[in-house]
Amino acid sequence: MHLSRVDLNLFTVFVAIYTEGSVTRASQQLNLTQPAISHALNRLRQLFNDPLFVRQGQMMVSTPLARSIIEPVRQALRGLEVTLTENDKFDPALASKQFNLALRDVLESTALPPLMESITRQAPQINLAAIQVERRELVSELAAGSLDLAIDMLLPLPNEIHRQMVVQGNTVVLARRDHPVIQGELDLDTYMQAEHILASSRRKGMGLEDFELSRLGLQRRIRLRCQHYFAACRVVSQTDLLLTMPEGYARIANEQFNNQILPLPTAMPSWDVYLYWHQNVENDPANRWLRQQVIEAFQNQTV
Repeated sequence: MHLSRVDLNLFTVFVAIYTEGSVTRASQQLNLTQPAISHALNRLRQLFNDPLFVRQGQMMVSTPLARSIIEPVRQALRGLEVTLTENDKFDPALASKQFNLALRDVLESTALPPLMESITRQAPQINLAAIQVERRELVSELAAGSLDLAIDMLLPLPNEIHRQMVVQGNTVVLARRDHPVIQGELDLDTYMQAEHILASSRRKGMGLEDFELSRLGLQRRIRLRCQHYFAACRVVSQTDLLLTMPEGYARIANEQFNNQILPLPTAMPSWDVYLYWHQNVENDPANRWLRQQVIEAFQNQTV
């Protein structure tokens, strides 16, 4: 079928139903009536000769065909949107928009306060959703426009994903204030003789510090593996366990616990944090503005 005979608005409806899983919520998102959404869905079904969505209880569940075409459709719509807007001026004071920013929870405390201070001051009608996305899905989400930006460590991503380093950070060690062995300084022998906490969202595997220690033929004892640095800081304050973590976040998460913050007694690569975006929004005025706000938010910070 020739493209000239296809109503491109149907694909906006398709993405809305897929995203919301509901005709009702799709109609609310697009500010259309439910009969209009249902009519568009029927036309899509005829176009593809496939039901596309099947009702299961209160949800509209996508068919295999719908799942196979959702990303190409999202990317096509995103590319068209950028083409139409890339020459427009973006005025944050007047714009009404939500940006979606992917970042790890360890970066939220350092990035979000200065970022939101800037956004709320400049753009009263712009909202920000900070979300966590699986790293294997970053490329497709950025390409589809469901993510505007991502902030993460250095990742092996394809050339279509542009990047800029926004901050470098050091690694430090936390020990409780009245630790029986460690008071104000820490050498490598004492560090290796201690028991440790590893904070990681992964169920297994070594931390960055463990990889570096292994290069020296060393292996520390992990007494506790937990998911969040904040919880680990609290455990440190009540035990003799040590916690190794990024310095910037340590100074935030440790405020109420008053643990000692000490240099890591061995060389460690810096925690380099990068800002990522897709090449299809390189010249998009709104995305350029948001990128600048993120870069400025990280200035004079450590991770």
